[in-house]
Amino acid sequence: MPKMKTRRGATKRFWVSKNGKVMYKRAFHKHKALSKSEKRIRKLRIPGKVSRSDSKKVRRMLGV
Repeated sequence: MPKMKTRRGATKRFWVSKNGKVMYKRAFHKHKALSKSEKRIRKLRIPGKVSRSDSKKVRRMLGV
């Protein structure tokens, strides 16, 4: 049976934390930061967690 390939786009967007949760980087953080409040930019720094229903699909894409 051949090796399972990972989806390259998924590896650039998602990762698995030490606790086993699938994480992602939040959108709207880099561009046009002047129009956003400091609090909003600070909150966008925190990585997001993928929902349980989607994490199974993302794990399959990552080959985990």
